[in-house]
Order: sequence, then structure tokens, then C-alpha cells
Amino acid sequence: MSVNTVSSTDLRTRFAARLSILYGTEVPAYTTLVEVSQEVNQRVLAREGSDAERLGSVHRVTAERHGAIRVGSPRELAEVARVFGALGMSPCGFYDLRDAAPAPVPVVSTAFRPIERDELAANPFRVFTSMLVPEDRRFFDADLEGRLRSFVDAREIFSPELLTLADAAAEYGALPAEDADRFLDLAVGSFALTKEPVDRAWYTELERVSAVAADIGGVRTTHINHLTPRVLDIDDLYTSMQARGIEMIDEIQGPPRWDGPDVLLRQTSFRALAEPRTFLNADGTVTEGTLRVRFGEVEARGIALTPAGRDRFDELVAEVDRRLREHPDLTRAEVAPQVWSKGLPPTERDLCLEGLGFFTFTVDERVAAGHVSPQQAAALDIGEVTALVRAGVLHPDPIVYEDFLPRSAAGIFASNLTGTGSMDADQGGAERDAGWMSDQLGVPVNVPEEIYAREAAASLAAVEHVLGRSINL
Repeated sequence: MSVNTVSSTDLRTRFAARLSILYGTEVPAYTTLVEVSQEVNQRVLAREGSDAERLGSVHRVTAERHGAIRVGSPRELAEVARVFGALGMSPCGFYDLRDAAPAPVPVVSTAFRPIERDELAANPFRVFTSMLVPEDRRFFDADLEGRLRSFVDAREIFSPELLTLADAAAEYGALPAEDADRFLDLAVGSFALTKEPVDRAWYTELERVSAVAADIGGVRTTHINHLTPRVLDIDDLYTSMQARGIEMIDEIQGPPRWDGPDVLLRQTSFRALAEPRTFLNADGTVTEGTLRVRFGEVEARGIALTPAGRDRFDELVAEVDRRLREHPDLTRAEVAPQVWSKGLPPTERDLCLEGLGFFTFTVDERVAAGHVSPQQAAALDIGEVTALVRAGVLHPDPIVYEDFLPRSAAGIFASNLTGTGSMDADQGGAERDAGWMSDQLGVPVNVPEEIYAREAAASLAAVEHVLGRSINL
């Protein structure tokens, strides 16, 4: 291609910016959320200095967004993958929300995001993408499944022109400037809220099963469901939004606020707003009404946990749930920090030494220059990571968790639903897993922990080159 091209990285940056403008126009409270997030980030930076940027520069954190969309079939999911593939985004993680507490949702999900660290640094835009599972008999009987599938199969969310441009961008890693502008127009337009009247009877029938099912299969388009900024202090954000008169959901999802290192992901949102929509009634008339399907989410990211760390995390969550069942007068905010303080190491360094978190490593400057203490020499002879960290030969730096938590996603969804929906737990569910999703997409669904492990291993390979010797984990 000629020099007058737009790379996939730049396409992603432009797409995220334009989507943010679109969503801010459609949901004005989102603009308030972004403003408050930026104010909070500046307060944290002023309070903590460089420590505030331990898990990402304030420039990156302030620019960071993740979006969420919902589609109705494997065909639509595969088309989404083509659109996001044009932006250098790959499917990462498999999330089944059909069994997730506190309220099951009839979808399976993945997140499209950049995989390589330099691409994340350039623009870490992600889109959490959920797909309806109408074959799941816990939610849909055979008759409703058939009508729902027919409805979804008859619609076209992404135009052939958009998909052709997307395939070209994915193949070449760029588009000519004119094609790039056209691609962005079509792509962003695909996620705008439709003005087409909603079939009231059809939407209501689906809503009895799940408000999420109605949002996906009750209209002939998709739309951006929420767009999420990242914040350095989510507790400050929560109270600051309330001070602005914005109604927030009942609690922050994910790990609690505690005195130890931040891990994985914390999320909260303002409640779904009543948005004006037009409805097509059974007698053919069109009337005004409202729907509550879109909300403003915000997130704070922590350290990625190893499989052992995730097991520990799951044990702590289960322990919190157990204590709350036994003491219903207590709140999660009261119980969880106590459980965390007993179950997780109090520092990043200890998290590393216990093998619970993912880290990259650098060689101490004095060691690299040949100034080695007897203790460090002994650790070098052992050649094991924990010994080298304890001796100060290696300095660990945390790898930021770039992905999502099924329980938190379900919690956000449930907190913003207008009804609980219904399901028959005695019926069988349609089996879905990462392998199934990979088959539908035609590309592998990346495993987050494998990505973090590769990043950690690459840093150790660089360390081995500096030290001139092998290192064992």
C-alpha cells in the first residue's frame, strides 16, 4: 500500500474516539462519567505521584475504554470478529454468564482486544461481546427458540461493504485513507441506537425471559450497550458520581478495597437510564415509551493472577459468600476486606514470591554492572526466580489484568435489569466452551493466562541474556 494509509492501530484509535463521541451524544450521563473519571485520576496522581502510575501511565489510563455489545447468533459473532480484526483486535477469554451469580444471563461472551503489549500501550481498546444462546432450554422453549432464530437470521447488522473493507484491513494491516474513513463511518454507524420502532409484543415476550435477551433479539440492530473508562480510584469515583446526583448501582463488583495490592478487575456503573423509544403496537399504531437497557460502567484494573492466584481468588469469593449467608446483617464491603487480608499476600513482592501473580522482571542495575553481593552470588548459583527476587537480583513489575470476570459482568448486568426474567433450571443447557466459540469464529479464542505467561517468559529470556545464565521458575 502507499504511504497514504491508516494502520490497524490508528483505525482502532479513531474508532474508539468516534464511538465515545457517539455514545456521549446518545447517553449524556456517560460524558459526566468521563469527566469525573478524569478528575479522580488527577487527584490520585497529585496524591500519590509516580506510584499512581504503577499499573499504567495516567495518559493511558485516561484514554482507556472498553465497550460492550450484544449479538444474536454465531453468524453475527463471526462478523463482529471480522470488524474488530480490522482494528487489530483478537478474541480473548471465554465467559459463560448462563451460570453466573447473582443472576444468570442467557449469553456466552468473549472480549476482542489487542494482544501484544506494544499494541495495548498504543491503544488498549476492548469490546466485551456477548452472544445469545436461544438453544438453551433453561431459558427458551423450542417454539420461542425457533422464532428468535428466524428473527435474528433475517436481519443484517453489518453491511457487505463494511465486511469487505474489514477483511482488507485485516489482510494488509492498513487501509487507504479514503477507505479508512468509509470503514469508520460504516463501523461506528453499525453501533448507533436505531430509531426504528420496537415491536412491543415481541420485545415484551423476550423480556419475560431476560431483559438482555430482549435487548439482543427484540430489535433489528445492535448498539453499544455501554462504554467504560478506566479510573485509578473507583471508590472515589463512586462517591463523586453520587455527589453529582447520578444514581449508582448498589455496590462495586469484583475484589474489595483493602490494604494490599489491587488484583484483577473492579467495576461499577450508574443505573440504566430510561431512554425514549418508539414502539409498534399490535394494532399498527406507533407510540412513545422508554427502555432501560444502557448504562455507564467504569473500571479499575489490578494485577493479573496466575492459575494458582485465580484458584485462591475463587476460594476467597466463596468464603465471602459463605460468611454473608451466615451473617445476613453484614455487607460485602464489611466482610470481604477481612477475608482478603487473611487470604492474599499484603504486597506485590509477596504476590510474586508466592506465585500468585504474573510479573515481568528486570535485572538490578548494580548487578548488571557486575557489582554482586555474596547473597546475590548465592542466589545466582541457585538460578531460581524467587531466590533472585529475594536477593534483589531481579525486580518484579506487575502485569496488568486486561480481561474480565464473569461474576462481575453478570453482577453489572443484573444491577441494571428492570426485571429478574425467568429460567427453568431443570432443563438442559446448550453446551458452549472456548473450543466451540473458536470454531464459530474460525480463529482461536486466546486464553488470557497464556498471554500473561508468555509475557513473563519473554522478560525472563531477556534477563537470561543479561545475566548470561539460565533461570528456573
